[in-house]
Amino acid sequence: MKNTLSLNLITAALMASFTTSVSANNTQSDDDTMEEVAVVAQSVSFANNATSQEMSKQQAAMTSALAIIDNLPGVLVNEGDTFGSDDWSTTVSIRGFQLSLDEQQIGITIDGIANGNSNYGGGAKANRYIDTENLGTVQVSQGTADIASRSNEALGGTLNFTTLDPTEQAGLTLSMTNGDFDAKKYFARYQTGEVLDNTYAWVSVSSSSNSDWVQQVGNSERDHLAAKLMHVNGPLTVKAYASYDDVTEANYQRISTEQFAIDPTWDRLTDQITGTPYVDQVFRNGWQTHRENTFGYVQATYKARNWALSGNVYYHHNEGRGDWIPPYLEDISADGFNQPHSEITTNTSYTGGSSNGRIYFVDNEGRQLNAMEGCASSITFPYGGAGAEFDPKCYAAGAIPVGSYRHTHYGKDRLGFNADFTYYGKIADMDNTVRAGIWYEDYQREEWRDWHKRIDARVSMNFDNTPYWVQYNREFNVDTTMLYIENELDFSIARVRVGAKKFLVDLEGINQFDNSKNTSLASDSDTLLSAGIVAPTAIDSLEIFAGYAENFAAIKDTVLERDSSALDEIEPETAENIDLGLRYASDKLNASVTYYDVTFDNRLNFIAPDSPDGINYSIGNNGAYENVGGIESNGIELSATWYISNEWGMYTSYTHNDSTYTGGLSTFPQGNTVFGSAEDLAVVSFDWQKGNYFAGISTKWVGDRWMDAENTKQIDAYVVSDFYAGVAVEAPISGVKAMELRFTINNITDKSYLGGVANQSAWIGAPRTAAINFKAEF
Repeated sequence: MKNTLSLNLITAALMASFTTSVSANNTQSDDDTMEEVAVVAQSVSFANNATSQEMSKQQAAMTSALAIIDNLPGVLVNEGDTFGSDDWSTTVSIRGFQLSLDEQQIGITIDGIANGNSNYGGGAKANRYIDTENLGTVQVSQGTADIASRSNEALGGTLNFTTLDPTEQAGLTLSMTNGDFDAKKYFARYQTGEVLDNTYAWVSVSSSSNSDWVQQVGNSERDHLAAKLMHVNGPLTVKAYASYDDVTEANYQRISTEQFAIDPTWDRLTDQITGTPYVDQVFRNGWQTHRENTFGYVQATYKARNWALSGNVYYHHNEGRGDWIPPYLEDISADGFNQPHSEITTNTSYTGGSSNGRIYFVDNEGRQLNAMEGCASSITFPYGGAGAEFDPKCYAAGAIPVGSYRHTHYGKDRLGFNADFTYYGKIADMDNTVRAGIWYEDYQREEWRDWHKRIDARVSMNFDNTPYWVQYNREFNVDTTMLYIENELDFSIARVRVGAKKFLVDLEGINQFDNSKNTSLASDSDTLLSAGIVAPTAIDSLEIFAGYAENFAAIKDTVLERDSSALDEIEPETAENIDLGLRYASDKLNASVTYYDVTFDNRLNFIAPDSPDGINYSIGNNGAYENVGGIESNGIELSATWYISNEWGMYTSYTHNDSTYTGGLSTFPQGNTVFGSAEDLAVVSFDWQKGNYFAGISTKWVGDRWMDAENTKQIDAYVVSDFYAGVAVEAPISGVKAMELRFTINNITDKSYLGGVANQSAWIGAPRTAAINFKAEF
């Protein structure tokens, strides 16, 4: 059932055993203090926050790593379902900057290492590198960010996801999660303890799956392997990490505000094959993403008395494909009039070239049929209906429908290194710190598309493994070098920093079928300046900070894919960020307030092929790009954590953001609010812990947003609340170090709302979803 939490017999038995153990071993006193819930910011000259343990508890153990940052000030995360099982429908917004299908303006790093773009077409977000149960914390720099941040898309800040370090003690952690919508996850992590002198490691494995929440016919599956090693020997620390992620995602579709008003529980994908290809192009199991990501690094840090040197080498391999089911065959062979089409009758694969037209229905010999003259189509779904050529009722009896299964294949290899040097010295008795570093990455990406014949479009989406057409084959090479230097001087009354960095980015696009279409492009930045100040005030524990940074996003290789993207007219995106704020930290209260002002220029707009009005299958997933002017953003972010008592803690945040377009195309009118950006965000969370028991509730309010740049289609504000409760005990039975049972409900009121926005349409927000997790440590 749609909202029935199904627990298998194993889970039930574990719960029964666990409850008995808690009753017998609940020996902790009632005045035990709760774990820290503070979102503590670093004492730096820019706005920043880090996630807390309580933010992790608000999400199920199988939720994606991205969901945990949603309550931080200025941050809005929307995913297609509660578990984040579909990257196609994932969006992140910070200060009017977007991470979505059509925009990449927020940097992501993994243990400080660049993730290699976050786009759908071959990119990867943090959830593809880290299992949520191996996540340490997430550091969010909302604006100016640290000068050493490794990302060439960090216009609106950086999200740094960190992995847990190995522990000194050996141990085994087993975790099992069951939830709504057939959700299941099995996780195991073994800590080796000391395996060699001062060397520790862990290795983990997990497998998870869930169905879509709309109809429960699309199945998402994920298998993840990871390992980490750490060696500490005096001033030298060596860390190594590796992960492998294999995922199949069932996608969700975006809808319009009008469609949402008619039925707010259906994204217009269907749950069965009807035998009419035009209708079946939105069959849910034909909208899929397949991805494999292998990632690893080795890092060494040496800390001397007055200097430190750190460096790492990393490698990332990505491969996969995206699926769609166009309601026709492309006519590539140009067979003679009234002749059987070789796309249907042979296993010939045609390479390159262009289509001579489309084939919709054939006879039993494979000859193309035409719709009866004057026939009016009765098809009304999807996309407002179709012409007579798509309607089986407009053909004579015995006409056979045909269709394609279209694959866009992706492959990527990234090899890079980072090096950072820090020198601690004195200038006239004042502490002075000099930092300098380099990031280099050699990136190669392949993309090719092939079209497969559906074996029998009347009964299934099964397809012939031999493609009838390989439409294109492209390779992209990107070399990135980033250099930075920064000096910070401590005047006692204030710490002042000044820095500069520069990106050198070369892109090359190679057409494997036609070398005359090869392209190349330099996307170097100007010298990017940054400065900041942190100073104490007359009030104890209160400091003031201010920061300025020029940020840059290199032109992406996806721009080279489309002939319609005029390369000589495209400029890299840039942003000037200013932060000004106050930060307070004490035993009972941690709080910050930040005013920011951002000028964003040369915004690249992505023109996607799919929308609620239909899909252009011929241009594929990546669309075209063009600069459409800029964006001005300013606003205020507040956050506070208050330790009410030993048992109670409260966290709250509020953001007011004003992001408007500044010039550009007529379709992005100057002064209009940036579509998808919320003007107001607010969060209130209460967390409680007493003895072995813990619970919490968190409520987030998202203000009105616009779905379109013309500001004619408004998305209503919404409020979503999450609840968790659990019990944990130490050494409940012999041989077991600890056990925990945690119950989570996301969107407890089952609020229906429009969530993530991309290309001026939106995905439906996830409904109420419950999950239960049992964890044991041995």
